[in-house]
Amino acid sequence: MFKKIVLTLCLLLPMMAFAQEFGYFNRNEVFQSMPETQEAIKKLDQLAKTLEDELLMLRTEYQKKGSDFVAQRDSLPESIRVRRMTEIQELEQRIQAFYQSSQEDLNKKEQELIQPINEKLVAAVKAVGDEQGLVYIFDISTPSTLMYYSPSKCKDVTAAIRTKLGLK
Repeated sequence: MFKKIVLTLCLLLPMMAFAQEFGYFNRNEVFQSMPETQEAIKKLDQLAKTLEDELLMLRTEYQKKGSDFVAQRDSLPESIRVRRMTEIQELEQRIQAFYQSSQEDLNKKEQELIQPINEKLVAAVKAVGDEQGLVYIFDISTPSTLMYYSPSKCKDVTAAIRTKLGLK
Protein backbone atom coordinates (compact mmCIF):
# COMPACT_ATOMS: atom_id res chain seq x y z
CA MET A 1 0.00 0.00 0.00
CA PHE A 2 2.76 2.44 0.97
CA LYS A 3 4.65 1.59 -2.24
CA LYS A 4 1.57 2.45 -4.31
CA ILE A 5 1.26 5.86 -2.63
CA VAL A 6 4.95 6.63 -3.15
CA LEU A 7 4.76 5.44 -6.76
CA THR A 8 1.64 7.55 -7.38
CA LEU A 9 3.33 10.62 -5.86
CA CYS A 10 6.45 10.06 -7.98
CA LEU A 11 4.29 9.93 -11.10
CA LEU A 12 2.09 12.92 -10.20
CA LEU A 13 4.77 15.33 -8.92
CA PRO A 14 6.35 15.92 -12.35
CA MET A 15 2.89 16.51 -13.83
CA MET A 16 2.08 19.00 -11.08
CA ALA A 17 5.30 20.88 -11.88
CA PHE A 18 3.97 21.52 -15.38
CA ALA A 19 0.58 22.67 -14.11
CA GLN A 20 1.86 26.21 -13.71
CA GLU A 21 -0.54 29.08 -13.66
CA PHE A 22 -0.30 32.12 -15.87
CA GLY A 23 -2.03 35.44 -15.55
CA TYR A 24 -2.64 38.41 -17.77
CA PHE A 25 -3.73 41.99 -17.37
CA ASN A 26 -4.17 45.13 -19.43
CA ARG A 27 -1.41 47.42 -18.22
CA ASN A 28 -2.64 50.45 -20.17
CA GLU A 29 -6.10 50.20 -18.65
CA VAL A 30 -4.77 49.93 -15.11
CA PHE A 31 -2.10 52.59 -15.60
CA GLN A 32 -4.57 55.11 -17.04
CA SER A 33 -7.03 54.55 -14.20
CA MET A 34 -4.48 55.23 -11.45
CA PRO A 35 -5.09 58.63 -9.79
CA GLU A 36 -1.32 59.23 -9.76
CA THR A 37 -1.33 59.01 -13.55
CA GLN A 38 -4.11 61.57 -13.84
CA GLU A 39 -2.25 63.91 -11.48
CA ALA A 40 0.99 63.46 -13.46
CA ILE A 41 -0.84 64.23 -16.70
CA LYS A 42 -2.24 67.44 -15.17
CA LYS A 43 1.23 68.52 -14.03
CA LEU A 44 2.73 67.75 -17.42
CA ASP A 45 -0.06 69.65 -19.17
CA GLN A 46 0.54 72.67 -16.91
CA LEU A 47 4.28 72.61 -17.60
CA ALA A 48 3.68 72.20 -21.33
CA LYS A 49 1.26 75.16 -21.29
CA THR A 50 3.80 77.34 -19.46
CA LEU A 51 6.56 76.43 -21.91
CA GLU A 52 4.22 76.91 -24.88
CA ASP A 53 3.19 80.36 -23.63
CA GLU A 54 6.83 81.39 -23.30
CA LEU A 55 7.61 80.08 -26.77
CA LEU A 56 4.62 81.96 -28.18
CA MET A 57 5.85 85.13 -26.55
CA LEU A 58 9.31 84.67 -28.10
CA ARG A 59 7.81 83.96 -31.53
CA THR A 60 5.59 87.05 -31.29
CA GLU A 61 8.62 89.18 -30.45
CA TYR A 62 10.50 87.61 -33.38
CA GLN A 63 7.67 88.31 -35.81
CA LYS A 64 7.32 91.89 -34.60
CA LYS A 65 11.05 92.60 -34.90
CA GLY A 66 11.13 90.91 -38.28
CA SER A 67 8.21 92.86 -39.69
CA ASP A 68 9.51 96.13 -38.21
CA PHE A 69 12.89 95.46 -39.78
CA VAL A 70 11.40 94.66 -43.19
CA ALA A 71 9.34 97.85 -43.08
CA GLN A 72 12.30 100.06 -42.11
CA ARG A 73 15.34 98.35 -43.61
CA ASP A 74 15.65 100.63 -46.64
CA SER A 75 15.59 103.79 -44.51
CA LEU A 76 18.03 102.57 -41.83
CA PRO A 77 21.72 103.35 -41.82
CA GLU A 78 23.96 100.32 -42.48
CA SER A 79 25.20 100.00 -38.88
CA ILE A 80 21.65 99.91 -37.44
CA ARG A 81 20.47 97.53 -40.16
CA VAL A 82 23.33 95.10 -39.37
CA ARG A 83 22.68 95.33 -35.63
CA ARG A 84 18.96 94.63 -36.04
CA MET A 85 19.62 91.70 -38.39
CA THR A 86 22.01 90.30 -35.78
CA GLU A 87 19.37 90.79 -33.06
CA ILE A 88 16.79 88.94 -35.16
CA GLN A 89 19.21 86.08 -35.82
CA GLU A 90 20.10 85.87 -32.13
CA LEU A 91 16.42 85.83 -31.23
CA GLU A 92 15.85 83.03 -33.73
CA GLN A 93 18.68 81.05 -32.11
CA ARG A 94 17.22 81.72 -28.66
CA ILE A 95 13.85 80.41 -29.84
CA GLN A 96 15.44 77.22 -31.18
CA ALA A 97 17.49 76.73 -28.00
CA PHE A 98 14.45 77.37 -25.84
CA TYR A 99 12.38 74.89 -27.86
CA GLN A 100 15.03 72.18 -27.45
CA SER A 101 15.52 72.81 -23.75
CA SER A 102 11.77 72.90 -23.14
CA GLN A 103 11.39 69.51 -24.84
CA GLU A 104 14.19 68.14 -22.65
CA ASP A 105 12.60 69.64 -19.54
CA LEU A 106 9.23 68.16 -20.45
CA ASN A 107 10.73 64.70 -21.06
CA LYS A 108 12.71 64.86 -17.82
CA LYS A 109 9.62 65.86 -15.84
CA GLU A 110 7.60 63.08 -17.49
CA GLN A 111 10.20 60.49 -16.45
CA GLU A 112 10.33 61.96 -12.96
CA LEU A 113 6.54 61.74 -12.57
CA ILE A 114 5.92 58.42 -14.36
CA GLN A 115 8.72 56.32 -12.83
CA PRO A 116 7.19 56.08 -9.33
CA ILE A 117 3.82 55.19 -10.86
CA ASN A 118 5.42 52.41 -12.91
CA GLU A 119 7.24 51.14 -9.83
CA LYS A 120 3.98 51.06 -7.88
CA LEU A 121 2.25 49.17 -10.69
CA VAL A 122 5.08 46.63 -10.99
CA ALA A 123 5.01 46.08 -7.22
CA ALA A 124 1.25 45.44 -7.37
CA VAL A 125 1.66 42.98 -10.26
CA LYS A 126 4.38 41.12 -8.35
CA ALA A 127 2.26 41.04 -5.19
CA VAL A 128 -0.75 39.63 -7.09
CA GLY A 129 1.51 37.07 -8.76
CA ASP A 130 2.88 35.97 -5.40
CA GLU A 131 -0.55 35.90 -3.74
CA GLN A 132 -2.13 33.86 -6.52
CA GLY A 133 0.89 31.62 -7.11
CA LEU A 134 1.31 32.66 -10.73
CA VAL A 135 4.46 31.86 -12.64
CA TYR A 136 3.99 34.54 -15.32
CA ILE A 137 1.76 37.55 -15.71
CA PHE A 138 1.52 38.88 -19.26
CA ASP A 139 0.63 42.39 -20.32
CA ILE A 140 -1.96 42.03 -23.09
CA SER A 141 -2.02 45.75 -23.88
CA THR A 142 1.14 45.43 -25.95
CA PRO A 143 0.51 42.79 -28.63
CA SER A 144 4.15 42.69 -29.68
CA THR A 145 5.02 41.36 -26.23
CA LEU A 146 2.47 38.54 -26.20
CA MET A 147 1.71 36.66 -29.35
CA TYR A 148 -0.99 34.35 -28.01
CA TYR A 149 -2.69 33.44 -24.80
CA SER A 150 -5.54 31.14 -24.02
CA PRO A 151 -7.97 32.72 -21.55
CA SER A 152 -9.10 29.26 -20.51
CA LYS A 153 -5.57 28.46 -19.31
CA CYS A 154 -4.73 31.87 -17.91
CA LYS A 155 -6.25 34.00 -15.20
CA ASP A 156 -7.25 37.59 -15.84
CA VAL A 157 -5.65 39.31 -12.86
CA THR A 158 -6.53 42.87 -13.93
CA ALA A 159 -9.18 43.16 -11.21
CA ALA A 160 -6.82 41.83 -8.54
CA ILE A 161 -4.13 44.33 -9.57
CA ARG A 162 -6.67 47.16 -9.55
CA THR A 163 -7.77 46.07 -6.07
CA LYS A 164 -4.15 45.90 -4.89
CA LEU A 165 -3.71 49.49 -6.10
CA GLY A 166 -6.96 50.58 -4.44
CA LEU A 167 -8.70 51.34 -7.73
CA LYS A 168 -12.36 50.75 -8.46
